[in-house]
Amino acid sequence: MDYRATYEQWCTDSYFDEATRAELVAIAGDEKEIEDRFYRTLEFGTAGLRGVIGAGTNRMNVYTVRQATQGLANYIIAQNGQERGVVIAHDSRNMHDEFTDATALCLAANGIKTYVFKDLRPVPMLSFAVRQLGTLAGVVITASHNPREYNGYKVYWEDGAQVTPPHDVNIMAEVGKVTSFDMVKTMDKEDAIAKGLYVVLDDSIDEEYFKAVRALSIHPEIIKEMAKDIKIVYTPLHGSGLLPVTRVLSDLGFEQVYVEPQQAIADGNFPTCPSPNPESAAAFELALKLAKEKDADIVLATDPDADRLGVYCKDTKSGEYVSFTGNMSAMLIAEYMLAEKTKMGTMPQNPVFVESIVSTAMGQAIAKAYDVEYIETLTGFKYIGEKIREFEAAGDKNYVFGMEESYGCLPGTYARDKDAPAAVVMLCEVAAYYKKQNMTLWDAMMAMYEKYGYYKEDITTLTLKGIDGAAQINALMNKARTEVPTVIGDYEVLEVIDYKACTRTNVKTGEVSPTGLPSSNVFYYVLNDNAWCCVRPSGTEPKIKFYFGIKGTSLADADAKNAHLKEHTMKMFE
Repeated sequence: MDYRATYEQWCTDSYFDEATRAELVAIAGDEKEIEDRFYRTLEFGTAGLRGVIGAGTNRMNVYTVRQATQGLANYIIAQNGQERGVVIAHDSRNMHDEFTDATALCLAANGIKTYVFKDLRPVPMLSFAVRQLGTLAGVVITASHNPREYNGYKVYWEDGAQVTPPHDVNIMAEVGKVTSFDMVKTMDKEDAIAKGLYVVLDDSIDEEYFKAVRALSIHPEIIKEMAKDIKIVYTPLHGSGLLPVTRVLSDLGFEQVYVEPQQAIADGNFPTCPSPNPESAAAFELALKLAKEKDADIVLATDPDADRLGVYCKDTKSGEYVSFTGNMSAMLIAEYMLAEKTKMGTMPQNPVFVESIVSTAMGQAIAKAYDVEYIETLTGFKYIGEKIREFEAAGDKNYVFGMEESYGCLPGTYARDKDAPAAVVMLCEVAAYYKKQNMTLWDAMMAMYEKYGYYKEDITTLTLKGIDGAAQINALMNKARTEVPTVIGDYEVLEVIDYKACTRTNVKTGEVSPTGLPSSNVFYYVLNDNAWCCVRPSGTEPKIKFYFGIKGTSLADADAKNAHLKEHTMKMFE
């Protein structure tokens, strides 16, 4: 059936509710819009679903959510996991209640028990709950930091991490078999509750999570000593971070925590920040205004599902607030944890630091300084979670810290995804530790640059939507693989790593060796002078991303090298 015929079916079939049909009839004269809504079924990828909310096969709606859930249900049944069940959480995104119930009631209709949080909860709490309750899977209804028109659906497995091979591809295969809506089951909510298939969670899971995050603190005595002196401004950007962040900061004794009031209100329309992304300066506008009023030391923002943390810090020399990248804030936490655990003799045996292939090379330098093994994974925190599982199964290594450049880290093993509330706790403790020494976080970052080198990373993103956009992204990736340069600007290309082909090629000798990682559509250039760049399509959005990393001798040198590498890399893809 072509997209036009599918559109007509949705407009007329009584299976679809009246509001859905009316929304589609209203676009009858817009052929481009009809094509975009119906040219494909919203792809269920390795990260689940993510798309614009609306009617159509290529949109997030209760029908596409149920269709995906039926595939998940079929896989759970094949694994005999009905009794173990599924935990479901959501953030503040529009349609969160509808998508939560669509998921839960489809699972329940298939005889699978569901546990549903009574209110919005962040990704790390879902990950924690999967492990605490011993369920086979978990689902979070979220589109992370995407603009307001999006929602999504992320699937987790029994270890608390997002699904990895073989489960991800097997679930995708089952979802692909659900080719018509008459294959999808659902049931009445009251019946599901009465049969014990829809269980609303009480506060006990929350309390256990808060306990686990509090236990991360290395120097609670320093927090108590500096609690009255350090001023923290926090914004949840209308999302799910408010409860866990304010609770754990209070539990640990921080006394001067100021929450931006407008953005404390959970609202999927994100009225004060259309793109609720803590990487965006615009998202910090209100929090920075409050910070200036309060003379705050640090300013923190979490995205709607509270797995990412953005940071600003006051530079006392200039009086201005300076932004930190995800790499920078994670390095501050890593340096503090590794240094203090080493000093106190609490570092576990065979410790490991894990980060993604597009994260800062400073991570490797820090790990080396404290005699900690350094391991790289593919992009996506699920691969870091997978490593923790492997370490625990083998019993030969101990995870200490993991991070990725996209503003996320995990300082413990109680959960298996990025945890912004935990990152807040650790970074506030780091700030207290340095404030006791009359240093700001910016002073501490400068000290790290002097110690390890002025590492700088950057990213450029191209958004290419629709059928044409997908073709353009494929063409750019093909160009990377077929037109390999020997130089990029002033940099010599030493190696190219094709993570899709799982090969690492020495450009001079032609020698090829395996990457040792699973296949992924990423192409990476290893350059001289500790520089690198990389290109990869986004796994969740219609974007292609270009990453850059250099090592300078000063901030000015690092900025110049970064600008040079970015300019000449982007010329390759014009």
